[in-house]
Amino acid sequence: MVTEVYVGLGSNLGQPDETVRQAAFQVARLGSGARVSSLYRTHPQGNLAQRSFCNAVVCLKTAWDPYQFFRLLMGIERRFGRFRREPWGPRTLDLDLLIFGTRVIHSALLQVPHPRLEERRFVLAPLSELSPHLRLSDGRLVQELLRNTATQEVEFW
Repeated sequence: MVTEVYVGLGSNLGQPDETVRQAAFQVARLGSGARVSSLYRTHPQGNLAQRSFCNAVVCLKTAWDPYQFFRLLMGIERRFGRFRREPWGPRTLDLDLLIFGTRVIHSALLQVPHPRLEERRFVLAPLSELSPHLRLSDGRLVQELLRNTATQEVEFW
């Protein structure tokens, strides 16, 4: 079965824009019909004492199951030198499985839709750019969630 998925990308170490572009290409290879949002510059959340992030979203269709797909994403992160040591810390690359079709998954390994998606303009803006009429599995429109985060600064890279 082929499923439409959305993956969030972020980086704030090295050359973040180049990292996000290269990672988007690798994520796109996990399926077909990939579309990549614009790049966005955003302020860090949580640990504020770090550089701004470059963020984007990739949408693609894949035949992988969600857990296999997630493991492939973690492999891409590792190839870019990412090791999860410090929550909210600087990173060479962060890949988040945001949406996996209409699936809702709550396990120790994976949470889909991403649990903080609705709070993050740096995710909602590129999601809305790619799919302006996208609804989450609970029926909420991404455009409406985006309006709720209007106080968060997000700009094009």
